[in-house]
Amino acid sequence: MRKMNVVGLTIRLALCALILGGSVYAQQAAKKKIKIAMIAKSSTNPVFLSARNGAEAAAKDLYAKYNIEVTIDWRTPPTEDGQVQAQRLAQAVNEGADAVLISCSDAAKVNGAINDAVARGIPVMTFDSDAPQSKRFAFYGADDIQAGEQIMAALAETIKGKGNVAILAGNQNAPNLRKRAEGVIKTAAKYPGIKIVGTFYHIETPQDAAAEVVRVMHAYPEINAWAMIGGWPLFTKTLLSDLDPAKVKVVSIDALPAELPYISKGIAPVLLAQPTYKWGYVSVEKIIEKVCLGKEVPVINKMDLVSVSQKNLGAWARQLQAWGFGDVPEEYLKLPE
Repeated sequence: MRKMNVVGLTIRLALCALILGGSVYAQQAAKKKIKIAMIAKSSTNPVFLSARNGAEAAAKDLYAKYNIEVTIDWRTPPTEDGQVQAQRLAQAVNEGADAVLISCSDAAKVNGAINDAVARGIPVMTFDSDAPQSKRFAFYGADDIQAGEQIMAALAETIKGKGNVAILAGNQNAPNLRKRAEGVIKTAAKYPGIKIVGTFYHIETPQDAAAEVVRVMHAYPEINAWAMIGGWPLFTKTLLSDLDPAKVKVVSIDALPAELPYISKGIAPVLLAQPTYKWGYVSVEKIIEKVCLGKEVPVINKMDLVSVSQKNLGAWARQLQAWGFGDVPEEYLKLPE
């Protein structure tokens, strides 16, 4: 069965070549189909739902542009679990996926499944959280150490280089998050007036993350700033009342609709937005470029962060709406440029 699938993929690649040849007949008759299994970290995390939106939008655009029918096969587990990701990757390959796109919760647990897929002729690309020791052909996402450095630099500016900082760090086994925390700590060392109180891990749900912030604040009341290497707790309204913007400042990754009130209230003067929609959109484009169009794809494809503050809150809100987010508060959409 697997051999037949590989042969089928080879035939479909040949059809793609006909499309590129410019033949009108080929463009009309050689419609290609490709199924991409998409495995993000958690189906309850809004950033990955936005990535799914981007992947599905790319599928539509690629059909219009190249007559390639792209199916996004969403296989993301409800909660973070590297072992479940590995199982779902293997299952997707067994059930006929032509390519795999994955954000790795735990690289050590998915490396084997990635390598097995590649050995069976199925290309694998990573996004957001890489597995650099695997045989994946490319990665798309932020430079995580640099992202951590940007978080801490923005936070240091906000608190004028003095304060007791806590790092909210999510899943301890996620390689991208470990690198972000490393970047925060590295940059904090440049400021003699800043002390890192600790790095705090938690289950990556908004409720668990918010609960961890509240717990830590009770345990360490001297904390006056949070470096959040993921925006998990800002997807709830809990911290809008639990944190006093006159006493505690936050700089975080991500700036999706639910998080924008933290900017307007002054709790988070700066959010460093990952254009998470592009995780899906750009990654699907890269897979099609490699698998169908025969193009060379760089191994590392960097995604730049966008600094969002009260100065550009309106413009960012409208960008989110343009990307298909239907829950952007109307008050932000009406803000001037």
